[in-house]
Amino acid sequence: MDTGGLSKRLVKVANALVGNVTGALGMVSVIACMFFGAVSGSAPATVAAIGTIMIPQMVHEGYDKYYATGLICVAGGLGIIVPPSFPMVLYGVTNDVSISSLFLAGWGPSFVVGGLLIAFNYVICKRKGYRSPIPKEVSFRLFLASLWEAKWALLMPVIILGGIYSGAFSPTEAGVVSCVYGLIVGLFLYKELDYRKIVPMFKAKVDFIGGMMFTFAPAGALGAVFSYLGYTTVVKNFFLGISDNPYIIILLMYALLFVVGMFVQTMPIIVILSPILLNVATAVGIDPIHFGLIMVLALSVAFVTPPVALNLFVGSAMTGLSIDKITKAAMPFIIGLLLAEIVVGFNPILTSGIVKLFG
Repeated sequence: MDTGGLSKRLVKVANALVGNVTGALGMVSVIACMFFGAVSGSAPATVAAIGTIMIPQMVHEGYDKYYATGLICVAGGLGIIVPPSFPMVLYGVTNDVSISSLFLAGWGPSFVVGGLLIAFNYVICKRKGYRSPIPKEVSFRLFLASLWEAKWALLMPVIILGGIYSGAFSPTEAGVVSCVYGLIVGLFLYKELDYRKIVPMFKAKVDFIGGMMFTFAPAGALGAVFSYLGYTTVVKNFFLGISDNPYIIILLMYALLFVVGMFVQTMPIIVILSPILLNVATAVGIDPIHFGLIMVLALSVAFVTPPVALNLFVGSAMTGLSIDKITKAAMPFIIGLLLAEIVVGFNPILTSGIVKLFG
């Protein structure tokens, strides 16, 4: 998407939406991460695609480079919150939960997280005086023009989600459809992708895909062993021994996932821990769909909490800045994510409630 020109067109749409208000480029970054998340399903990919475009632009207009990088590293977590999301697919497959329902439930948390990050950005920029020195033209005509230019990029999530909800293809097949669609748009419509770049792009992902396969095989077996040995019951009894209040259980799970997420990557956490924790959640009356979004939100925080923190490593690699200082700059937005966890966790109407209403 980045090489094919789709990413920069999504940024243009976000820019046309915001205009020249206080903290405008920060808002554009968050909205662009939401747009990109709707077509990528990956947090690190969102940071790389949007950060490459927005960080230099923010620095050029007077934003602190650490601030810009920290914001985009946290907002990149929207890549796994905005449907379609790979962690949602993995959670659904692992626990036999409807993936289309998880996607539908993901829209509420997406707007909660996006709204809180925009609000935090506005308050900080107001205090620091971050405002574009160059007046931007803001008009409905300009917005429509940016929408038209980005129409092929914006059509991708419509095709993916429409195909999944209608039953035209499965979530796994949707990944293939989106990849082929991105290649067609980049090669023949936007014409910013040439054939020589395709093989290097695939080679760059071999390590990641291979690592996923090595994760799935032992993780699934380990989960079966845990269940056979009764560890699932032990964990369930431990949590219920503390409290049977669903709100307390949610807070305990958030705390556990926060600590585990600092040291373990997203995929093994979902495959190994989600069946165990789901058993606890359902015992206190938490809907499996709601718990799936609780878990995805908790793991979005894991992308920016060292030492594993993949988004921070991507941000550091792009900018050459130290991870410690990026983390410090990102801290207000990490607090925003934690606040979003509480809002969503304590309000199932934002997740499973949406599914019951529209599903």
